Amino acid sequence: MELVQPANLHKRSAYSFNTWFTWLTIVGTIVNASGLFLPILEPDGALYATIAKNMALTGDYVKLMFEGNDWLDKPHFPFWITAFSFKLFGINSFAYKFPGLLFWLAGAWYTYAFANKLYNKQTAQWAVLIYISVEHLILSNNDVRAEPYLTGLMIGAAHYYYLAYKNNKWKHYIVGSLLLAFAIMTKGIFIGCMVMAGFVIEWTIKKEWKQFLNYRWSVSMLLVLLFIMPELISLYLQFDQHPEKLVFGQHKVSGIRFFFWDSQFGRFFNTGPIKGTGSKLFYVHTLLWAFLPWSVILFVMVGASIKNFKTTLSATGNYVCGGIGIAGFLVFSLSRFQLPHYLNILYPFFAIIVANWLLNLKNKPLLKTVTYSQHILFFLLFGACISLALVMRLPYAIPAIVILAAFATAITLIFSGNGLQHILARSFAVIMVVNLFLNTLFYPALFKYQSGNEAAAFLNKQIQHPVHMFNDVSAEYAFQFYYEGSIKKIDPHELNDLQNDIVVYTSKEKTDALQHMGYQVRIIRSFPHFHISQVTGRFLNVNTREKALDYFVIATIQPGMLALAL
Repeated sequence: MELVQPANLHKRSAYSFNTWFTWLTIVGTIVNASGLFLPILEPDGALYATIAKNMALTGDYVKLMFEGNDWLDKPHFPFWITAFSFKLFGINSFAYKFPGLLFWLAGAWYTYAFANKLYNKQTAQWAVLIYISVEHLILSNNDVRAEPYLTGLMIGAAHYYYLAYKNNKWKHYIVGSLLLAFAIMTKGIFIGCMVMAGFVIEWTIKKEWKQFLNYRWSVSMLLVLLFIMPELISLYLQFDQHPEKLVFGQHKVSGIRFFFWDSQFGRFFNTGPIKGTGSKLFYVHTLLWAFLPWSVILFVMVGASIKNFKTTLSATGNYVCGGIGIAGFLVFSLSRFQLPHYLNILYPFFAIIVANWLLNLKNKPLLKTVTYSQHILFFLLFGACISLALVMRLPYAIPAIVILAAFATAITLIFSGNGLQHILARSFAVIMVVNLFLNTLFYPALFKYQSGNEAAAFLNKQIQHPVHMFNDVSAEYAFQFYYEGSIKKIDPHELNDLQNDIVVYTSKEKTDALQHMGYQVRIIRSFPHFHISQVTGRFLNVNTREKALDYFVIATIQPGMLALAL
């Protein structure tokens, strides 16, 4: 397949390039969507889905509730969107994940539009291909949290604010403010700080001091405040209006204060109710795998830019993407509360920067470094899939290995040139194959060990009795989302007051303890359990997996035990 530089194309070859870009984009979208019908991953995804399920079933769009308790952590916007999707498509995995995919797709569109405005069509095309093939973005379209929403909204807000900065039209200020408000109602006020930091850096480097005096930016910030009023009103009605509520172990908790301070600055300074521990280099090594297959290129680019800082600075010409990327990366790195998916919102900006750098790369040693690293990565990724298939003894492992080898051969033949675009096309293709393998073979095998959805599927086929869960057993969010009957939380001390048998979903460890106390427990079915979002080598290896497993059970407990038993 001939890939050539668009700048030197005749009409016929330009058509070929555009067709090639279109097909790769379609393939990338399909692969990203291939996890839509997989179960929802615990813990966060299943927790958020359960909260949105409760919102859809009760019709209460003000309160965020979980297990009958007020829940104060994330803002409302993704829950509103998900609840609407549940109303439209029913309460299922697809309905939970589909809105996130749409926002991710919007991110691809805005990545193209922003890169095209900053640079040119060719850069925009490669920025999109990089964006839709970033490993952690693909994973996040399966393990949906707030990030797919936030990724699309943040790059969209930056795009419209950039248009406003260049043409000073009110419509761009308004749309940019609306998208930024949605982003803030998804994650918090820090998002607004990151977006505006990019423009402040741009204006400062270019000495465009008049932008700081442009009253339309002040109006834009007021518009953002106006657009987030639904969030503030909801928080006030649920928390500030009810100081008697017990939240984070204390009364008089302000939802509005939490939104503006504790959830963001409190985590950053580690002074809020939700604390964490972090390393300043956490996101450096996170990028190594999360930004695959482009991570090595990103590090090479950063190293080259630091080495030739003045030349890079004068040659760039546009600093908004770099400003947002640097500001966001520093904020996350300095924060003590760190999770890998936080970086997702920066990847559209990284994609634009990397695409522009690659398409202007003329340094031969750097070109060789990029070429050799991507060659090695190509075979390492295929090798990793084959190793997983063998170690886990996945269903159809041998046919899968044959297909993987065929894909590797086909990709090598189709993109057989040694030019930069052929190298990049192979990198794009291999990450697509890897994630198709993950979503069609690897994850389906893993989900057999997420006991909550397996137990719910078993009970949904039976007569749906109320099922009890113990307060002192770690919550299984997937069960609460997928079970179609009613679920009641129970304290172990209440067992002495039972008048009839109850059905419980709990850990095998808990039922063993109850039997030891003298309770009559009948195990109906047992389910192997592992937190599959944090796989270990011991679990992956079929020979040692049993030692890594816990078990959850569906059981009945009979009444009439003595209070002394507890």
